Amino acid sequence: MSRIKTQSKPQTLGDLKNEGYVCRTVREEMRANLIAAMETGGDIFPGIIGYEETVLPQLENAVLSGHDVILLGERGQAKTRLIRSLVNLLDEEIPVIRGSEVNDSPLAPISRLGKELLAKNGDALEIEWIKRQERYAEKLATPDTTAAELIGEIDPIKVAEGRYLSDELTIHFGLVPRANRGIFAINELPDLSEKVQVSLFNILQERDLQIKGYKLRLPLDVLVVATANPEDYTSRGRIITPLKDRYSAHIRTHYPLNRRLEKRIIDQEVPQQQRHGRPVRVTGFMKDILAELTMQARLSSDINQTSGVSVRMSISNMESMISSAEKRAIRCGEPEIVPRISDLAAVVSTTDGKLELEYAVTEETPALIVEKLTRRAVERVFAEYLLTGEKGWQKLEPLVTGFNDGSWVEVSALAPARDYVPLVGRLKGLKPALEVLELGESAGELAAAVEFLLEGLHVNRKISREVVEGRTIYNETNKIQQVEGASDLA
Repeated sequence: MSRIKTQSKPQTLGDLKNEGYVCRTVREEMRANLIAAMETGGDIFPGIIGYEETVLPQLENAVLSGHDVILLGERGQAKTRLIRSLVNLLDEEIPVIRGSEVNDSPLAPISRLGKELLAKNGDALEIEWIKRQERYAEKLATPDTTAAELIGEIDPIKVAEGRYLSDELTIHFGLVPRANRGIFAINELPDLSEKVQVSLFNILQERDLQIKGYKLRLPLDVLVVATANPEDYTSRGRIITPLKDRYSAHIRTHYPLNRRLEKRIIDQEVPQQQRHGRPVRVTGFMKDILAELTMQARLSSDINQTSGVSVRMSISNMESMISSAEKRAIRCGEPEIVPRISDLAAVVSTTDGKLELEYAVTEETPALIVEKLTRRAVERVFAEYLLTGEKGWQKLEPLVTGFNDGSWVEVSALAPARDYVPLVGRLKGLKPALEVLELGESAGELAAAVEFLLEGLHVNRKISREVVEGRTIYNETNKIQQVEGASDLA
């Protein structure tokens, strides 16, 4: 990184020369800063989880090679965040000619305005310093995006001021030239029309641009990165072949490869902090169930997998589940916020918009789809927590026997945690089963554990369940008490 020796930054070209400043291309700059970060072991891509062994090595190779990059992946795979993290590889500040629209280097301007100012002022040329964040430009591609937005067009106001149409100074530069000496990102590249895609050819290959037939040579120094859905990029042919060829590095992103990574992302994006003085405590099995629900959605034949299941679903579901538990804590005057199985009903609204169903299952409601996914998630997590080892079901046999002897339990998202405490003494076999989970002694965690045990037994067909006006009743298998208005969901 080029550093200024004195504390006060140069304000003219002469001062800059005296400091011995060396201007580098954006690729040289990013390469040098990446190497420095690798040597010191710094966090090059903060906030990116799960790509350490897959995507990031490829992206580092692309930066070292000076390649333009396209990231291919379904929605919710942190493509935009990954692109924005590239800004960290830019120098903290660089000097530009004051008043330049294209971040002209004082040592080697490329625009006519920059060249004229340099010729007129010489070493007295005024400069200003721009931060790395100001050197990043991003555009979400849409079918109506025009070449004028990206490249530029004739500015009628400048013409009205008396300039000739042949004068380069009549041009209003677009987003790409204004990102000169920086990074320009296009999200959802396939959504650009073919005409606009063609306008990017020269920028990616020859590093210049053409506007309205002008014989304009503007050797831009810009790193162009893009994102795309693999289906749009390959099957539908919505990116013209020559443009594909001009992106040197094609990097495939992916969803978290396991539940552990999914949970790490949830923890990062939804910190468990206090809410209005109440601590938030999400038990390990509830976090596992939420993460597993998303993992099951990515495996489900009911879900359109080409569209993908975003990590944002896990994040939104966690936020919604905690909020459901918070409402109960407020209304019941509880000192802590502890989500439990009955709070999973709240995730239907945050899951609905994240799933695109296959045509064959469009008659199923989102609530039914979420219920199916939740059952699978609970079954899998329950097995990991309670059915491991040689004993397996033997640890739970006393609890199941208790239900077969006539025990029953009613739970509800509105019931305070203190209502669950007497169950430990009343329900045969419950206490040893709770000890297996190794939870704290708070009433909230106890309530969460009880509901987890009951629902786990139900999805494994050891006990039955019925829902009555928002209340859930767990009972003996195949001998459900007939309750007026009940609907069997077993």
